[in-house]
Amino acid sequence: MTHKIIIDTDPGIDDAMAILYAALHPDIEIIGMTSVFGNVTSDIAARNAIVLAERAQQAIPVAKGADKPLVQTPNPVSDYVHGVEGFGDMPAQAISAQPVDEPAHEFICRLINENPGEITLCPIGPLTNIALALRHDPSIADKVKDVVIMGGGLDRGNVTDHAEANIWNDPHAADAVFAASWPVTMVGLDVTTQVICHPPDFARIAAASPVLGGFLNEAVQYYFKFYESHYGVLGSQMHDPTAVIAITDPQYFTIENHALEVIVDGARIGQTIRSADPSRPKHKVPMGVDIDGVKQRFLTMIETGF
Repeated sequence: MTHKIIIDTDPGIDDAMAILYAALHPDIEIIGMTSVFGNVTSDIAARNAIVLAERAQQAIPVAKGADKPLVQTPNPVSDYVHGVEGFGDMPAQAISAQPVDEPAHEFICRLINENPGEITLCPIGPLTNIALALRHDPSIADKVKDVVIMGGGLDRGNVTDHAEANIWNDPHAADAVFAASWPVTMVGLDVTTQVICHPPDFARIAAASPVLGGFLNEAVQYYFKFYESHYGVLGSQMHDPTAVIAITDPQYFTIENHALEVIVDGARIGQTIRSADPSRPKHKVPMGVDIDGVKQRFLTMIETGF
């Protein structure tokens, strides 16, 4: 089965892992990418998405998206996690292509309308573009195949004690996405923090695949320093690639079904919680994961392309 996906992204080191994994996967067709603020600015995110497409030797259209949240004042970009240009200590990368002349939310709606029932939306950054797309054309909720999100977490946060970074960066957008009647899978910190790759893992993919694995190995060194200084772990939690793997390999996950909502103000802003609102649809929430299965799926794909 071929999965047609749109990746909404703020690359970002783990975004790069997810995008290159998807680009290599024989059963995934990336029909477009959209940029959003978060790890970097939306402009840098658009450039970095093109960098990754060109490194993977794929002509993937990229549309520039939101550069600020729907309501709240923007949080600072996460350069202390991902580096100023998004790929650790690497300088800005040159690109040949340019973003398409279409706003991200309109680009998303157009592709869904042109491919009804076929598109999986895969947002791995703040959900602003996705909420704007819903607002622009609510009918996409009935036309999309799936929405598989990296974000949230029912039992933990990372940027605060309560909130995961993507949801915290635009809680109002996230709440709108979870309130909509479309099929959402929230791949959150409940599972992504359990999947960790270590320096020898990235050395392995660099040796096997110097162009793509070598690129990721160079970028991830910055990530290793962040995780060691903040969590005492010499490794990389595999947030975004785990979400893409959930699209093609659901067998690695134990799923619960919950209505979801996001706290949009106060001390717990950005927290994703189980909702008691009976009008909200239930969504899929992976709460268990085959750690080694996901990890080896990622490493083997980057090494061998299958």
